[in-house]
Amino acid sequence: MNIQKLSGNWKAGWALDLHTISSIPLGGGHFDTTYTDVGYALNHLKYHQDFSQIDVLAKHVIEFMRTRKVTPYLNAIIPTPASVHREIQPVYEIGSKVGKALNIVVDFQYLIKKKDTNQLKEIEDQEQREDVLSGAFDVSDQRYANKKVMLFDDLYRSGTTLNEITSTLYKSGKVQNVYVVTLTKTRSKR
Repeated sequence: MNIQKLSGNWKAGWALDLHTISSIPLGGGHFDTTYTDVGYALNHLKYHQDFSQIDVLAKHVIEFMRTRKVTPYLNAIIPTPASVHREIQPVYEIGSKVGKALNIVVDFQYLIKKKDTNQLKEIEDQEQREDVLSGAFDVSDQRYANKKVMLFDDLYRSGTTLNEITSTLYKSGKVQNVYVVTLTKTRSKR
């Protein structure tokens, strides 16, 4: 793992590694992509239904979180809502294993997605991304008011989604501190 610091409106944030090392266009929409170990595991989990990668990725997150001083003080792990429906949601499955290993509640009911944001992946313009995400999330109540939570996602691109969710957690949820952890970070911000 090659930990990447993530900047945003949260207290602190990290990606376990970059998603790819290189990606060379071959033409016809095909690429020769070299993944980091974490990026490879995530790619195979999401796009090749290799569910054995859930344990591999959870182990990486658990190992990393055991190095963070804040971990014993976290009140909950909040998985980001999925943008694509899958029978098995990677973020939820990995988050569950991390929470169990670290004895931290994983709350799937707290963060509410109010509108579809699936088209976000096709939008490169930052302002358009922010417009799509504006008002997209809410919280069910203020159960984590004045508490510390870890927002967990699989992939960090531009940070727009995580910034919007963090704003919601601070404003509507009255959360004291949000810490962000993602499995990987893309090399480009689109």
